[in-house]
Amino acid sequence: MMIQTVWKIVLGLSLSLGCMGKPNVVLIMADDLGYEVLGAYGSTQYKTPNLDRLAKQGMRFDHCYSTPLCTPSRVQLMTGKYNDRNYIGFGLLDPKERTFGHAMKEAGYKTCIAGKWQLLGNKGQQKLAGGKVGTTPDKAGFDRYCLWQIDQLGSRFRAPLINTDGETSEYDPGYGPDFFTNYINAFIDVNKEAPFFVYYPMVLVHDPFVPTPDNPKFDEINPKKLNDPKYFAEMVSYMDKQVGKIVDTLEKQGVLENTLILFIGDNGTDRKVVSEFKGQKIRGAKGKTMEYGTHVPCIAYWKGTVKAGQVNENLVDFTDFFSTLLDIAGEEPGEELEGLSFYPQLVGKDGKVREWVFCHYDPRWGKFKAARYVQGKRWKLYGDGRIFDLQNDLLERKALKLDELDQEARETIATYQKVLDSRPGQP
Repeated sequence: MMIQTVWKIVLGLSLSLGCMGKPNVVLIMADDLGYEVLGAYGSTQYKTPNLDRLAKQGMRFDHCYSTPLCTPSRVQLMTGKYNDRNYIGFGLLDPKERTFGHAMKEAGYKTCIAGKWQLLGNKGQQKLAGGKVGTTPDKAGFDRYCLWQIDQLGSRFRAPLINTDGETSEYDPGYGPDFFTNYINAFIDVNKEAPFFVYYPMVLVHDPFVPTPDNPKFDEINPKKLNDPKYFAEMVSYMDKQVGKIVDTLEKQGVLENTLILFIGDNGTDRKVVSEFKGQKIRGAKGKTMEYGTHVPCIAYWKGTVKAGQVNENLVDFTDFFSTLLDIAGEEPGEELEGLSFYPQLVGKDGKVREWVFCHYDPRWGKFKAARYVQGKRWKLYGDGRIFDLQNDLLERKALKLDELDQEARETIATYQKVLDSRPGQP
């Protein structure tokens, strides 16, 4: 029944035949997934065969950084700007902002988003933001959408409450991730002759931690009474399965070789989750500004274009994706974008290499401490003057003084300080 509903919705879409030479893009973002969870990065605990295969047959970025929390990361990703420029509050996207949805649509792409929205804001979030209101997907550049949490909450997993192109329904029986993936696959089928841009901000693997349909007792367990991290592993596996289904659809429709697939996580893993990673027990650090709160996976797969087996050691942050999408679409990024395109690196060219990652973190949610910092692969400087050597103190346990550093390190910190001084506002 769920698949039939999706087909009725999507088969009504108009088919654009323009811009045939432009590659398609599918950007998938898992919810609350740090890099330590994927086998491709060294995890020994979870089963992620589809993503591991994409990494092996494509490019794995080893230094991709988000913000510590979902809305700040999503706003930065979708607008190509750091949060000190345009973040208005948790659960909100400023309706005045131009998103990558707008840009790809203007470049001739059919645009689709499915999964988690959470950018309009509920009454509480709007109140915390001083009465400001976010935006809806149709106003953010997306032709079609199938989303949880636009203007209502409800369940995201079992019996999900989903808004599909403006119509909200509860699907019982039904499982949210299946519905979103089926919608995307139907969209791809209808638009396989046109350039399309699909943005899939997944609801997995965010809590509540509950059984998936692959659990033999799925129908017997009441998910409303659960939030147990023991189910995290099967949620990871189910997330990976959704990625595999989309790849299978792209191949079936004959567009895999003309489609770039990008996979990322929006922030670190939930703090209730402890993972086995390279012989260590790693606790998730979502909401924190340290390594396991912001270091996320980034995988690029483009059959026949991105050379297999590559590991990219350059820094990437979430401002870079908007510029990269425009580069892929053959469009020039505007001066308002703050990211660097990594498209040249995908196709074997040098391109510009990022020297630092900046983060302005002020989620305005009442739960997490505000901070701003600049970091590279080794050194990290906070706005309050704290310095950390990430190579020897990854968990940021002991701040260093400037006079403890050698000349090269001091010069690096001086560069980071100039970046901080050039940014507007203090959290």
